Amino acid sequence: MKELVLASRNKGKAKEIKEILKHLNLKFLSLKDFPGIPLVKEDCKTFRGNAVKKSKTYQRLTKKLVLAEDSGLQVDALDGDPGVYSARFAGKEQDDKKNIKKLLKLLKNVPEKKRKATFKSVIAITFLDGKTTVVSGAYRGWINFKAKGKFGFGYDPVFVAPRFKKTFAELSPELKNRISHRAKALKKAKKILAV
Repeated sequence: MKELVLASRNKGKAKEIKEILKHLNLKFLSLKDFPGIPLVKEDCKTFRGNAVKKSKTYQRLTKKLVLAEDSGLQVDALDGDPGVYSARFAGKEQDDKKNIKKLLKLLKNVPEKKRKATFKSVIAITFLDGKTTVVSGAYRGWINFKAKGKFGFGYDPVFVAPRFKKTFAELSPELKNRISHRAKALKKAKKILAV
């Protein structure tokens, strides 16, 4: 059984990744399995840059197969923000409620037609030989006027999936894990990891 390090400290994200990749013959390891491992600073200007940096660095430190993901929300009316700063949009501490509150405040007077947004996910897989493969996925929707739903994490309560006319947080985790930006990227990652 291959060991795969999930280079994420976000519990919601790690849970989704494990769920989507569960049919592969993999033993999932987390960064907690490597005491004293330093935190990689996500200071790149792109999701790809952050994912590759985390993947390559953690592979070097753990000497294992590593999957790192960077994702976020790009809102058209905010010129693509919060983008790579999605997790820390309202401050250094990752706080989903504060991030959503700030986002809704910034979009307060923006009409529905102009609230379009894209969830983007970029996954980098670094192999034992140091080679890295990158895949991505995106999901287009719009930002609701208020938070709705009890599932998911991050911006899920305000991101509307047009096809279902519901926020990601109103969709069942099973459905979200089939259609989301992360699901699309992981579908491609699955093919790479299955080899």
